[in-house]
Amino acid sequence: MLRTRPMIVASLALAALLGGAPAATALDAPASATAETSTTWAVAPASAEGPDGRVSFRHTIDPGGSVEEFVAVTNFSAAAAPFAIYASDGVVTEAGNFDLLPSGEAPVDSGTWVSIGEVEGATPRDGGGIVIDVPAGATTLVPLRVDVPEEATPGDHPAGVVAELARGDGESVQVASRVGVRLHLRVAGDVVASVVPGSITTSYSPSWNPFAPGTLTVDYVISNEGNVRLGATTTTQAAGLFGIGGASAAGEQREILPRQQTAASATVAVWPVFFAWGEVAAVPTIVGEDAVQAALVASATPFTVWTIPWSQLALLAVAALVVVLIVRARTRSEARVQARIAAAVSAAAAPSSAVGSPTDDPAQPDGAVQPENALQPDDAARARAVPERTV
Repeated sequence: MLRTRPMIVASLALAALLGGAPAATALDAPASATAETSTTWAVAPASAEGPDGRVSFRHTIDPGGSVEEFVAVTNFSAAAAPFAIYASDGVVTEAGNFDLLPSGEAPVDSGTWVSIGEVEGATPRDGGGIVIDVPAGATTLVPLRVDVPEEATPGDHPAGVVAELARGDGESVQVASRVGVRLHLRVAGDVVASVVPGSITTSYSPSWNPFAPGTLTVDYVISNEGNVRLGATTTTQAAGLFGIGGASAAGEQREILPRQQTAASATVAVWPVFFAWGEVAAVPTIVGEDAVQAALVASATPFTVWTIPWSQLALLAVAALVVVLIVRARTRSEARVQARIAAAVSAAAAPSSAVGSPTDDPAQPDGAVQPENALQPDDAARARAVPERTV
């Protein structure tokens, strides 16, 4: 009975993640599987004599032209190991790193231009390429040839050649471990350098602090609509009505391959003024030591977004309620004061029963009428004061 021994191995590492990068790359540290397999190996560009110090292949080829190269596969392990050698199309991952198509996916572009040459003792690999056994501590040179079709379009066509640890009989591979070297292949012809932002989506999150701006999140993709690999610097800006509360955020895309795109996101602090306008602008940049004999074409894509000032509206509602309550309280207070004043005035103006008028006679009963010839008290006093005369 065959025993299946899974091999959990390291992820893909490719030489020269950035074209024109210094010699210190991930390939300088040889790839290694787990301790269970104890296999360590590396792949590097080479001449017919052996590794030549390059970190990647770089060629400009006319349509219908070809070029021949070598790759050196070195096994640093204490035992011989089988490796599958094959080529595939280059891609850039969501993390911005250069990679190749998965081993089970067939190439459709420059990966199909690369032919792996014959090596003594090699066997064919399903899907293209060969499988070789590399002795312990040895280096095997593998020839390869790049044939560019006559109908190939001008520009960059990235590819790569990898050495993948082959599965032995009775073993299953859960994660393919492969190490490779990059091919910078450019077909001669007119070059176009253009990046375009698009597929913009926005979301606005207001701040619960009414005295602080909200956060605008802008998600977008940058498409390389030229025919050479490019980087890009992006500027995302937004402002409210009449440019109120404008702000911007910068971003950078390290590498975007031709006919490919990469996703990006930016956050901008924007004051909520009900509605905001903005744009994502992208300017292409040259990657590494690439030579781009073309104008770098920038572009911008506009967007709009609602920025409802919920916290500010809530604050205004609370302030309005407070004002209404204060006005009503003052109105009631003033009404009470006026009522007291009116009562006091009325009380002061009313006649008092305890105080009589000059014509009132305390001795007379209420309602009594004196005769016209009745002597008043003052008249009687004067009559007594006049002496009588005797005739």
